[in-house]
Amino acid sequence: MFPWVLTLLLYCAAASPVHDQTVLTSGKPLTASESQSPGWYDPRLRGGRMLDYTIEDYGEPLNIIISALSDPYILTDNGFEHYTKSLGYSQECLGLHYGNRHYADLGDGDGQKIELILARQHYFPVWGTCWESLAGGHHFRAWRQNGTEANSGAWFIGASKELDSRNHHTIVPNGYNLGRDWFVDNAIAGTRHKNRWWKAEVEWRTDLLEEGSDGINHGIAQDGRVAVLTVLRL
Repeated sequence: MFPWVLTLLLYCAAASPVHDQTVLTSGKPLTASESQSPGWYDPRLRGGRMLDYTIEDYGEPLNIIISALSDPYILTDNGFEHYTKSLGYSQECLGLHYGNRHYADLGDGDGQKIELILARQHYFPVWGTCWESLAGGHHFRAWRQNGTEANSGAWFIGASKELDSRNHHTIVPNGYNLGRDWFVDNAIAGTRHKNRWWKAEVEWRTDLLEEGSDGINHGIAQDGRVAVLTVLRL
């Protein structure tokens, strides 16, 4: 090969832009040490955290992430609602909200933003979530990581199991682990809703949350594990 041809090829390769998921929408790239699993960004890298905000600085663990590498349909509001219905959740009883609203900072440039979705276990077809409000059960809150500084589109979820309304929906002992595992077990088993079928793959992370009860709402310890789900359409 002629030397001038080789020089031209090397120049073009150096000048060509590299399209990588580690580049934030603001144009500021993540460093090598900041890069995480593709399909989501670690909130802590841009001032966020893996606990939501309830009272003062106490929070509940964001113990599930649905990666943006999942079925694109469930990354939308409607698609996510349909998917979580397939897992056994639905909107609150009669569309009414019970309890405090939670906020989360996903490190995406939006700061603390209010929960986008709160869903409860759907026990049976008619008024199924009303029974959860009365008797207790599984529920989750969800936020989407879509700010201008980290627009992955991933869902960050705080799942738990709670007591009934007479006990003010307090989390049961070990309720954060139980709520996460119920969600994940259903997801990896495979589910369907309205002729759509999904099955999830899970990656367990132990480097995003500190094990224990420090800073955790209700003082309930959790094991520090976060389930990263990639949900595939079957």
